[in-house]
Amino acid sequence: MSFLLETLRLGLANLALHKLRSVLTSLGIILGVAAVIVVVAIGEGNKRAALRDIESLGATNIIVRSSKPPATGSASSVQSFVVSYGLRYQDLRRLERWIGDADQVVPLKSVGSELRRGASRTVSQAFGTVPALQQAANLRLAPRSRYLTQEDIVSGAPVAVIGSAVAAQFFPLEDPLGKDFRIDEEIFRVVGVLEPIGFAGGAGSALVNRDLNKDVHIPLTTAQRRFGDIVVRRESGSFSGEQVELYEVYLSAPDTESVIPMAERIERLVETGHPDMNDVQLIVPWELLENAKKALLVWNIMLVAIAAISLLVGGIGIMNIMLASITERTREIGIRRALGATRKHIVSQFLVETGTLSTVGGLLGIGIGIGTALGLRTIVPWLMSLPIFEGVSNGNFTLEPQVTLWSIAVSFLVAAGVGLVFGIYPAMVASRKDPIEALRHD
Repeated sequence: MSFLLETLRLGLANLALHKLRSVLTSLGIILGVAAVIVVVAIGEGNKRAALRDIESLGATNIIVRSSKPPATGSASSVQSFVVSYGLRYQDLRRLERWIGDADQVVPLKSVGSELRRGASRTVSQAFGTVPALQQAANLRLAPRSRYLTQEDIVSGAPVAVIGSAVAAQFFPLEDPLGKDFRIDEEIFRVVGVLEPIGFAGGAGSALVNRDLNKDVHIPLTTAQRRFGDIVVRRESGSFSGEQVELYEVYLSAPDTESVIPMAERIERLVETGHPDMNDVQLIVPWELLENAKKALLVWNIMLVAIAAISLLVGGIGIMNIMLASITERTREIGIRRALGATRKHIVSQFLVETGTLSTVGGLLGIGIGIGTALGLRTIVPWLMSLPIFEGVSNGNFTLEPQVTLWSIAVSFLVAAGVGLVFGIYPAMVASRKDPIEALRHD
């Protein structure tokens, strides 16, 4: 025990004699550990945010959506025509009949061409639907709000539940509940407001090609009675119409294991009414979720591998400095050998020094890494709000780094291991010096 304590004391004392050199030697380890922790934290935060947004569409949901086929042929400057495509009511009845194991089958019907209140206008993202959509799409309501009810469906009530972006645009300084707005020329009363869904609608928006925060939900019967199936859009010199009976149908599988088999059955069933599948598409959030997990895992591995190079460089730096230190301390090594120190003693002293450099460097790197990762939550949004980044970000950019225990443990153990491994060779070189030649060294 006294041997170990004396060796430790000598090693630490030597490092203390050259404080600046010790800090510079361990700088590679410090930055390497910090880089691993920060990179993993950013990757983990992005992964959780992406998975959370995809899951917001419902991990057990399968979405069948109408998709406008590519335009064909040429048109004159003044024209009028109606394009019919997408899901029809007979598709809905077919799904309800043959996909009997689905927990829910929820239709959505797109209505209107414009939403407006006073001078404020926006393109319509209004959908007629049924109360079951709230559970199927995991919709959350703001305080005092309610969703559509069965009574609204039966009576065809002119009520609406609006997204957070619509509420902010039409009712910026007032409570939207109980207030009116228009879908085309029809007046609707707001009975509920949806909670915001991530940033600009979240990753789910990319899957459904719209900002979910701009959605407006009205009773399906109201949509059928007041708007019909044709949506007319007027432009200079022409007008065009689209006949789409149903925009989307949500189907909920009993569990995640049933999602893929059910999706395959749904695809075969829809193909009976749409042989080319050029006006209908399937969106399977669970499949996208699994693919996202795999892609993000590969991405994290790559980022960690890149950051780990810093640890390797740090280890090489330790070995380089220790080799230079051997030449500088040749006479000291000769004196110790002459006084009875064995090769084991010399190896132990140098390993203590390299181990201390890497261990202390690892601890400092952990502190810097955690501090940097947590600080990014505040610093990055502030930087993106500066005038220099105007146009790159809308000022709402957020970053959610998530520090993980495994990244701390792995980076520290690797740092300590790198220091010891790269310290073995200098230690062996020092121990093999001939005592007499070492004492003669000037």
